[in-house]
Parts: sequence; structure tokens; C-alpha cells
Amino acid sequence: MKSNDTSRREFLAAAGLLATAAVTGCATKENPFQPDAADGLKPSGKKIKLLSVDGEVIEVDEAFLKPVPHLPPVSNEQARIGIPGKKFVMVIDLSRCKSVKACQSACNHAHQLQGDQNWIKVYPMQDADHTAPYWEPTTCMHCDEPPCVKVCPVDATFKRQDGIVLIDSDRCIGCRFCMAACPYSTRVFNWEDPGLPKEVADQPYSCESSVPQKKGTVGKCDFCADMTRQGELPHCVSACPNGVFMFGDMIQDSVTNGAETFRFSDLIRDKAGYRLMEDLGTKPSVYYLPPVNRNFPFKNDEAKPEEKKS
Repeated sequence: MKSNDTSRREFLAAAGLLATAAVTGCATKENPFQPDAADGLKPSGKKIKLLSVDGEVIEVDEAFLKPVPHLPPVSNEQARIGIPGKKFVMVIDLSRCKSVKACQSACNHAHQLQGDQNWIKVYPMQDADHTAPYWEPTTCMHCDEPPCVKVCPVDATFKRQDGIVLIDSDRCIGCRFCMAACPYSTRVFNWEDPGLPKEVADQPYSCESSVPQKKGTVGKCDFCADMTRQGELPHCVSACPNGVFMFGDMIQDSVTNGAETFRFSDLIRDKAGYRLMEDLGTKPSVYYLPPVNRNFPFKNDEAKPEEKKS
């Protein structure tokens, strides 16, 4: 007779694929995982080993297994810590923006957002009457001194050690104090049900992917923290055809748009980089390069007819 330790080792060796499966039904006393004929399932003949609640190794037909919901790569507790030794920053080159809004579409698709809940907004800007207009994409600034974090009464909004500011929708109570505190107006409130597909809505919530969004909670740009953990660029960066967005690590002094890589400190110094509302002391992690020597003429197709004539 095999020992319990041997039986457990057999289970662990044979059940690798069971990390993504669960058993349906429970009918017989001999095998409580085995469905009966009323379930309408037909055996496939392929047996899988499982560990029962009594600690015994049993065999179950593969036909009686079902997938479990998608699980995030890290827990929300781990997500609150961030990636050690990193300080993520973004640089937005206003001279390259044509308002294609591929960044916005990619962000919406990745985070299952509706069109009126955009986390990236692209504004037409003009500094003075006699200066040329330009486009300004805006995201959450992921401030080093984030006022949103300070006012949240339930610690739903938090700042990680790698500089990214995230929201835990499992904790969010919808008070919107963070929205009132944010001077950049980059947060949105989910007034309505997000209208997600069932397979998405049933997923466990992940702070890093911000999916699935929930009615009665706040959402915002998350710097695609799930992508950075995999060493990949945020969706807005990789989607922009003009290289407007650059993302990287301040500690490594490097940012990239995927096609070009720059030394962050040189880029900010040589091209007069700046941050929005620096006088507020929020210390944003998003930097802008001024719209000089622009790649495209300004064209506002979204303007009203009377505005286009003027």
C-alpha cells in the first residue's frame, strides 16, 4: 500500500493542468466529485487525478471538469506593493500629437471602457490669442504627492513604491473625494453598469489591470501596471502611430515609445520638459515636451461648424 506522502506526490505531479480546472457535480459517496446521469455529461475516458477533501487521491473523468474564472497574476495585496527598484515615468511629446486618439481606443479596449468613460482625454489647447493651437493628451499624473490618496477614507486609492497610483475597486465606496481632490480631473465615476460581457464581469477584480470596472466606483489611468509587470509598454504607448507617448524608468534614466529610446534626463533638459500645475506641489510622474517644430498642422475636425468658420 502506498503511503499518504507518496499519494500526494503523485497528485502534485499529475495535476498540473488542474490549476485551471474545477469539478462539476457531486453524486456518489465513493467518489463525491463524480456527477450522476442527471447532469447530462458523458465520460471522455481520460482520467485526471485529484486530491479529495479527505486527502485521498481519486481519479475523475476529464469531461466532468470545468474552467475556473481567470485569476490575476498577483493578488491585490501584492499589487499594492508594486515592483521594487522601479520609478515609472511618462513623457508626452506635444509636437507629435495629431489627435488620432489611437491611444484612447487602445486604453478603452484593454480596460473594457465605454466611450464616455475615457481615461485618456485629448484636448485642443491654445496658450494665447496669437499662438498656434495644439493637442494635449492627458492621463492620471501618478503624482509623488497625490492628493487623491490623502483624502480616500478607505484606502481604496493608494500609491505604490514604483510610483504608480492605483485604485482598488473592491474597497472603493464611491464617495468621490478623490475626484474632488484631483486637480487634473482625470478620474471618472461609473454611474452606470459597465455593460461588460459575462466572462469579463465574472473575473476577480485586479488592481493592476483595473478589470472589471464596477458600478458606483471610480476609474482612472493605471499606467497599465499589469503590462509593466511583464516588462511591456502601456497600451497607449504601443498604440500611438506617431510616438507621442514615451514610458520608462526614472531610476534607469530611460524612456521609450517602442521605436525610439531616450535618456530621460537629457530629453527633459534639452527639450524643456515640464509638468502640469507644478506649483501645486503634487510632483506628477507625467512630463510634457512643448509643441515646437510640430510634425502635423493643427486640424480640429470635432469643432462645431461655427467654430470652424471663425
